[in-house]
Formats: sequence, C-alpha cells, structure tokens
Amino acid sequence: MKFRRLMTLFAGLAIAAAAQAQSWPTKPVRFIVPFPPGGATDISARLIGQKLSDMWGQSVVIENRGGAGGGVGAAEAAKAAPDGYTLFFPSGSVITANQHIYAKMAYNPEKDFVPVTNVVSGPQVLVVQAGAPYKTVKDLIDAGRANPGKFTFGHAGIGSQTHLAAENFVNAAKFNALSVPYKGEGPSLIGLIGGETTFLVTNLAAALSHINGGKLRALGVTSKVEAPQLPGVPPIAKTLPGFENAGWFGIVAPTGTPKEIIEKVYHDTKTALESTEMKARFFAQGMAPVGNTPEEFGKAIKDETVMWARIVKERNISVK
Repeated sequence: MKFRRLMTLFAGLAIAAAAQAQSWPTKPVRFIVPFPPGGATDISARLIGQKLSDMWGQSVVIENRGGAGGGVGAAEAAKAAPDGYTLFFPSGSVITANQHIYAKMAYNPEKDFVPVTNVVSGPQVLVVQAGAPYKTVKDLIDAGRANPGKFTFGHAGIGSQTHLAAENFVNAAKFNALSVPYKGEGPSLIGLIGGETTFLVTNLAAALSHINGGKLRALGVTSKVEAPQLPGVPPIAKTLPGFENAGWFGIVAPTGTPKEIIEKVYHDTKTALESTEMKARFFAQGMAPVGNTPEEFGKAIKDETVMWARIVKERNISVK
C-alpha cells in the first residue's frame, strides 16, 4: 500500500509539473542582463526577448544589472526564485571565466545555474577611432611595439568577453597595452569614440552601428574568415596566423527551475531562432543563431571553463 501511495504521489507530482510548464508563463518573464544597454549581450537579449514575448503572450522584461564583469547581474539572478520567471542572459565569460579571475564572487556558476540554450555567437572586431592614423592591423601592432605601455584598450569589465578577446590579441601581437575597464561594452565604445582609449576588440553586434556611422574604423575581425557584414575587413589571422576569438550569448536559469520549464524555454527559443525573421535580424548584427540543447550547452560551458582557466593563468589576470 505504501508503494502504491508513493507511486500515486510521484505520478501526481509529474502531472502537476507538466501542467505548470504548459500554463507557464502566466505573467511577465525577467531576463537579467549583466551589462548596461548598448552592448552585444543586451542587443541579443532584446532581439530574442521580443520574439519570445510574441510567442508566449507575455512580456519579456530586460533588466540591465552591470558591474564586476557581469558579476552583479549574475549574483542577482542566482538569488532569484527558481520558478522560470527570472532567467539569466549572460555572455560566455560571466559563467566560464570569472570564477578563475575574481578571488571573491557572490555567485557560483556551476552550482547556481543550469544551462538552457546558447542563443547566438559571433566574432569580435578590432576597432580604432575613425580619425586614428592606423589603417591596418599591422599599423596598430607596429605602433604598439614602438610605444610599449603607451597604448590602452577598453572593455566591458575585467573578465568580460571583450576583455579576454583584447588580452588574447595583445598577447598574440606581442606588445604591451594598458587595460581600461568600463561598466559595460556600450560605455567602452563611447570611451573609444571620445578618445579615452586607443583600441577595442569588441563584439561585432555592438560596434557595427558606430562603424557604419563613421565614428570607428574596423581593422580586422577575430573570425577565421571575413565577416559578411564588414566586406573588405580582413581576419586578424592574416596578420597574426592562427588568431581566432568568438563570443556567445545564452540563457541559463537559477538552479531548481523545473525541468519542464527549462525544456519549454529551450524549444521555444530554438523555434524562434529558426524563423527567417530572427536569422535576418541577428545576421544584421553580425551574429549566428545556435539554439543547442541544455545538455549540449552544458558540455560546451564545461569545455570553455577549462580553456579559460588555462588562459587566465597564462595571462596572470586576477582581481583580489
């Protein structure tokens, strides 16, 4: 009798969970974005968020919580109720690199979050002011080597994807430059335009409007091949053989979020990304849809975490 009662209880819980997922969402859903507006993370979240709003019949509210290389937003998301109504939309470094950089963090990426799906990925672009004397990647590298320690590069915060991309570039180019952290990718772009820094290695999605508007000059892209959104701008690898870097932006949920809701968010996101409209909108931003499964996403996160642990140690990047 006890066994039967237990089986009945488990069956009832399964039915209740399935019903919850079918009815979810019945109110607005929060996407916590750990950087200010204007960066690639924010752009990606708003694009997919609008499409999901249409599909769900409920608003997806973007809440920007910048600071500590994404750590402020991550800590808030980690403490949220695991009911599916708060989801976290980080760039990759926030959950794969920060734990190797920051001595103290108010969140644990492995314990506090479960993967949902990688939404999009895309290359970064090396940019300078439109009026800068550097016309090519080689020009910038030669000048950097001739003026050790005098060049500066901005980024979205220590440990952010744009920071790590720039560190990789400087390391490969073999010249010294000073890291200048900002409270997000958008502010770092404004800083470069205003002459506060020498260059950025920033996400294509965030830089495109400034490049097309004539405020910034693109010298090279971090992908192995030319980006179709920037015809004529060569891969950095043509100057630094083997150089490659990419960024990604995805959805994770607070640990304890019902599996049925995680599966629904994944499937609905994948469906949204397969639409011609979304493909075109992300393409215009220099990004490609991914939409992998929670299991695939989880494995990719683990593999990237191992990679960044090695690179962070080699570059001696740390915050005490």
